[in-house]
Amino acid sequence: MPSRPAPRRPASSPPPREVRIIAGQWKRTKLPVADRPGLRPTMDRVRETLFNWLGQDLEGWRCLDAFAGTGALGFEAASRGAAEVLMIERDATLRAGLESVKARLSADAVQVLSTDALRWMQRAAPARFELVLLDPPFDAGVFDAALAAAAPLLVDGGLLYLEADRRLDDEAQLAALSLLPHRHGSAGSVHYHLFRRAAADSVAPRSPA
Repeated sequence: MPSRPAPRRPASSPPPREVRIIAGQWKRTKLPVADRPGLRPTMDRVRETLFNWLGQDLEGWRCLDAFAGTGALGFEAASRGAAEVLMIERDATLRAGLESVKARLSADAVQVLSTDALRWMQRAAPARFELVLLDPPFDAGVFDAALAAAAPLLVDGGLLYLEADRRLDDEAQLAALSLLPHRHGSAGSVHYHLFRRAAADSVAPRSPA
């Protein structure tokens, strides 16, 4: 009896052509998704979970959206009241898209910076942000380096979000960076983490002045 052919693996779903801001002043606003290598916008349900963890109101927070891509994370933060959102994106096409959305929304709190996100974080002044958002291309292999570069940029009690292709829970690594695991979830091959910057006298992001 002839053997059956091996089942065909389903093709991976193509990235969406657009994503939507979930809540805040720009709720339901569409953000275009360019056809660029490695671009993988954070899924709506993952973003919804993240901002449920963070709380719906980010009034006054200073945020860094490194590896910004579509800007879905950073614009979501700005939509929910963040006072400052610095987006870093070195791809010229993606950067132009971010600038276009910023202009369309009159998003004065958003600044788009054209540089290498990892190098910028490694040289930046410490204790500047209440929230750092990291969603690097999975094939870049920079998860550990990005985590190490981003941790010092947080104020005491600040929060760091990271998407990766595996769970990052090495206790020694996190302790060396003064990071505490706060939340973790997964969706398919994506692991999303929320860490808190340890501080003896703080358990939450400080209230902006």
